[in-house]
Amino acid sequence: MRRPAPAAHAAAVGGRAGTCGTGELQVTARHLGARRARQGGFTMIEVLIAIVVMSIGLLGFALLQTMNVRFVQSANFRTQATNLSYELLDQIRINRLNAGTYVGTYTATTKAADCVSPTGADITKDTYMTDWRCRLGKALGDEASASVTRDGDAITVNVSWGDERWLDTADTTFSARTRL
Repeated sequence: MRRPAPAAHAAAVGGRAGTCGTGELQVTARHLGARRARQGGFTMIEVLIAIVVMSIGLLGFALLQTMNVRFVQSANFRTQATNLSYELLDQIRINRLNAGTYVGTYTATTKAADCVSPTGADITKDTYMTDWRCRLGKALGDEASASVTRDGDAITVNVSWGDERWLDTADTTFSARTRL
């Protein structure tokens, strides 16, 4: 049997719609309230699952930040190596007649005695290279090195440094080449 609407039922029993004039309506209202109370809120398992999901998300975010720091530092080293390589190539192109004197291997240095910037009009190739080696050491570390090779009128500058963020044993090398 179909149940009448609340307004029709209240009118049939002599009450007004929306009031609980009979025991039957009161029971129905109590049952509805009890159902609502049981269905509302979160259970402890739902809260624990939410905490686990949030924890996994936060751990993923922390890993992402760690990798970002790694990538930024590696990119910074590569940028420094690129700038130093092209600067040395420019210096060699300026001094074309003595380009062969730049051929060799250079190690980085950060010793205070070596790291005095040359001043005055009398800057020689040796003082320039000492200053360049010092800047190489400050930018890429004391283990950094560079080599200059010549093949006819082509000059190649290789800059190597230890990028221990990726591999402890392997050096990273940047090469730049130009023609005189």
